[in-house]
Amino acid sequence: MILLVTSNDRRVECGVVLERAVGESVEVCESVRKAASRLRNNEYSAVIMDDPMVEADGEALESLLNNLGLAIPVYVNLAVSNADRIARELRVAQRRNRESRMIAVRAAESQLRSEIRDAVTGILLSTELAMTTPDMPMDALEKLTSVCQLASNIRSRLEVVN
Repeated sequence: MILLVTSNDRRVECGVVLERAVGESVEVCESVRKAASRLRNNEYSAVIMDDPMVEADGEALESLLNNLGLAIPVYVNLAVSNADRIARELRVAQRRNRESRMIAVRAAESQLRSEIRDAVTGILLSTELAMTTPDMPMDALEKLTSVCQLASNIRSRLEVVN
């Protein structure tokens, strides 16, 4: 759901064009304070703000921005931009947001794989070292061998994923 914050006379037309262009429902809010309240109570994918209007009430704008959550903020000027242009800007902002999230996910996956790989290497080294202990009971040696084999299997699977 998208929140359109404007008091411009073309707000309904703009909302309809946006709904068609991005396939999401659009709620229109005519005041910044009401928009901030809606953001506290609802989740939106994007908030399109009529720049001259939102800048006029700095305190309410601050509240609005503090309650965005994961919504993408898009600043426009409905006095000079038509609904099609706003829809294009929204699609570009959504695409940038998706790309940023994918980059973050890939970085997190890479970091997690690296941490797991380091832990598995530590387990392998520790078990191999422990297995060289003189006079180790056979039961303990069998268990360490099992742990070493499991760690080796995990390492092999991690290499296949990379």
